[in-house]
Amino acid sequence: MQSSKSVSYAEAGVDITAGYESVKRITPHIISTHRPGVLGGFGGFGGMFEPDLTGFKRPVFVSGADGVGTKLKIAFIMDKHDTIGIDCVAMCVNDIVCSGAEPLFFLDYIAMGKNVPERTEHIVAGVAEGCRQAGCALIGGETAEHPGMMPVDEYDIAGFSVGIVDHDNIIDGGGIKAGDVILGLTSSGLHSNGYSLVRKIFADELKNLNTHMPELGCTLGEELLRPTNIFVKPLLNVVRRFGEDIKGISNITGGGHYENIPRMLPENIRACIDTSKFPKKPVFDILARKGGIPERDMYNTFNMGIGVVIAVSEDMADAVISALLAVGEVPIHIGHCTDGEKGVDLIW
Repeated sequence: MQSSKSVSYAEAGVDITAGYESVKRITPHIISTHRPGVLGGFGGFGGMFEPDLTGFKRPVFVSGADGVGTKLKIAFIMDKHDTIGIDCVAMCVNDIVCSGAEPLFFLDYIAMGKNVPERTEHIVAGVAEGCRQAGCALIGGETAEHPGMMPVDEYDIAGFSVGIVDHDNIIDGGGIKAGDVILGLTSSGLHSNGYSLVRKIFADELKNLNTHMPELGCTLGEELLRPTNIFVKPLLNVVRRFGEDIKGISNITGGGHYENIPRMLPENIRACIDTSKFPKKPVFDILARKGGIPERDMYNTFNMGIGVVIAVSEDMADAVISALLAVGEVPIHIGHCTDGEKGVDLIW
């Protein structure tokens, strides 16, 4: 039987006018990321990108998709949403560049209980900043209201990126051999991994994230929301300059060093890593002490201060270090490769 009373979309929990306002607010941020290759304006049904294939003999597209995980909970508590988009971009493009690929474009998906245009703008502004840091274009995405499925003050964000590399220049670790040097690039902190454990350890402190912690030199909230470093530009700089001497790259993401370093190694090559060379970031010491976490578990969960590792030819290591220093990175000689069963040994 048909109801005599009509029900609007707004009464069902979806505010179309808020959607229009969000689009108006985010459009300038999106346009600020555009690079050669972007076709059409923002707002079509599909983002279009025409790659310049000049000089490519056999172009290969490399793609990656990821989210931010429960780091979002910290953004909710602090009501601060302008950096979480950087994390989303970083989680995708830092994976893509491990193959030697240049990220070309990015798309995001934001699902929220309620579309608050000001908050949506802050989120997308962060995505745009991440894209600018990576040199890729934000060419589209989706912002969806999910009333009844998500609390009105919460959202989730995921992203998808596509990059390009010539087939002959793909970095797959196949050329790594005993004697090659392993360099590490420093992380900004926790990046975007291990936050379910972090939140459990800091359960009491989450009630007041604005308290200054002298050991950190900032508030706990500032430390936990510190955005993930994006390594695309410095890595592409040395990949293009040193070619085959950059033999392997691994993004130290979920699973820490034990899971991620072997991903760049060929069979019968083992990495030996000296953790005493790592920068000492207080947040990891606090987590280990407060949570009673064994050292091995820390290195199997967190980046521990090293965001990316690079395997390079021994005779070119100093030149690669100099090139990375010149573009503002802090490369550290943290280990070397040996013959042995594929895997990694961490020396305390």
